[in-house]
Parts: sequence; structure tokens; C-alpha cells
Amino acid sequence: MKLPRRRLLSLAAGAAALPALSRMTRAQHYPSRPITIIVPVPPGGVADPIARVLADHLSVTLGQPVVIENVTGAGGSIGVGRAARAAPDGYTLSIGNWLSHVGAGAVYPVQYDALKDFEAVSLLTNSPILITARKDFPADDLKELIVWLKANPDKATAATVGAGSASQVSAVYFQRATGTRFQFVPFRGGGPAIQAEVAGHVDLMFNEATGALSYVLNRQIKPYAVLAKTRWFAAPDIPTSEELGVPGINISFWHGLWVPKGTPKEIVVKLNGAVAAALADPTVRKRLTDIGQEIFPPDKQTPEALHAFHKAEIDKWWPIIKAAGIKAE
Repeated sequence: MKLPRRRLLSLAAGAAALPALSRMTRAQHYPSRPITIIVPVPPGGVADPIARVLADHLSVTLGQPVVIENVTGAGGSIGVGRAARAAPDGYTLSIGNWLSHVGAGAVYPVQYDALKDFEAVSLLTNSPILITARKDFPADDLKELIVWLKANPDKATAATVGAGSASQVSAVYFQRATGTRFQFVPFRGGGPAIQAEVAGHVDLMFNEATGALSYVLNRQIKPYAVLAKTRWFAAPDIPTSEELGVPGINISFWHGLWVPKGTPKEIVVKLNGAVAAALADPTVRKRLTDIGQEIFPPDKQTPEALHAFHKAEIDKWWPIIKAAGIKAE
């Protein structure tokens, strides 16, 4: 039987609408099973406690378990790559930071594009970099450290969290600004790196501040300066490098949340709302600020704000990293 043209057009339009209707139905029933947050650093790295604090609140808000999966290596790029290949259905989230979503892509042969292969959900938190040393290192302040390093070129060792990490990039900046030289010792994550510093196996670390905080407060490592324009709220007695005459070494060690490209917009919106609710919760805020994390303000917690911020960071730091000749070990 030959159908009228109008009927054929109607059927075609209905068929074309089916994928959109299917996506809307999935979004309306989302989530209906557990959600995984891929953390690209090992336990002890700063992204791990942030993810766990967030997961606790999201589990309640979304009504499904939110589990953590640590997938480590290659500056976080292995975990980010796993997330990029996941189904775009909102059940795999990617938490990351300056290293995993900026630095790693400049030095490792990654199989994804951190900007194009993800949908931004929200900026989360921010913290500075601290210059620290093992507790018995000879220098007692930043000026003494610079004098010692100049008198002993290449004799000190500095822990880094791999090539292209904020710890390495800021240390390279510091060497150039001060005319000093020291050797780098790469570690798989921030946790193992700072444990080596506490144990005295390495001399220095340009340390993500949250990971260093408890060790600084317990006098297990020696702080010299905050690499930021202003002092850090969690340790206001530590001066900035700019105050001490070493300006221009400011890396914002920020964290954000993404989902794979193609995730339905309705799911992204729902996740963003759940994250915003978490970051506004007094208990969550206290848990994050207690470990030294500064929460981004609400106007920076939109998907658009994260995407713009992320792009600006890549545009700023990739040329600097490549010009410095930093390569994967």
C-alpha cells in the first residue's frame, strides 16, 4: 500500500525525533545506577580527598552510590584517557586538576583532547603551591635557600609529580628566576612524593599546598614561601615568594569536574546543580577548607565558566611548558 506523502513525512519526522526522545527519557530517569568518579591520582594525592568529599554529598543528592576509582600514571593522563573513552551517559565523571587536564597534555602523547573530548561540569576548588624542604635542610628561609642552592649547584633534589606537573613547572620557573640548579626526582603522585620529602629521601618540593598542610603544621617539613600573589588563608604566616623578592611564579592548582563529550545536556545540568548544592553545603565547605582548599564562587561553578577557564589555562601554559623543553621521562 502506498502511503500519502504527508503520512510519509510525518513518519520520517517521528523517526528522526526518536533519538532525542530517548536521550530525554534517559536524562529524566538519571541516575538509575551507581556513578563512578575517575580520580587520576593515587590515594594521598589532593584530588582524592576532594573527590571523596564531593562523592559523599552527591550520593545523597542524586540518590545513587557515587564510587571513587583511582586510575593513575603519566601525569594523570591515563585516568583522563579512561574517562574520555567512557560512555557519554553521565555514569562516569572525571575529576582533575592543573596537572591532569593542562600540564599532562603538553608533555605526554595522549589519545584525547582535554577540551574537545569532555563536557565541562563545574570548577571546584583552588590552592597555591608551597616551596618546602625536609625538616633538617640547612636553609631556614627562602633567601637562605637561594644562597645555598647557588653555592651547591645540582646537589639538592626536588620531588615532582611527573613531567609537566605544577611542581615541576613552578620549580623550573624558580630555577630561572633565581639562577639556581637542582635535580628532579619524579614520583607517581603527590602522596608518595611528600612522603619521600618527610622521610628525608629528597630535599625539596614545590608542593601543592593542601597535600603539604598537615606536614607543615606538624613541623615534619619546612615551608619557605607560597607561590601566589597573596598569602594562603590556611597558613597565613607563610610569606609569598613575591614578598621575598621572587615574583611571577604563580600557578593556580585548581580542580574541576567533567563528563565525556556527548553526554546529554540535561544530565550535565543535573550534575552541575548537584555539584553546586554540594559546594554550598556548610559541612562540605568546612571539610574542603579544613584541608586548605578555596572553593570557587557560584558564578565560576557553571559549565561555561569551567570551559573558558580551562581553555585559558591551556593557552597560557602549553607554550611555556614546551618552550622550557619539559618532556615525559
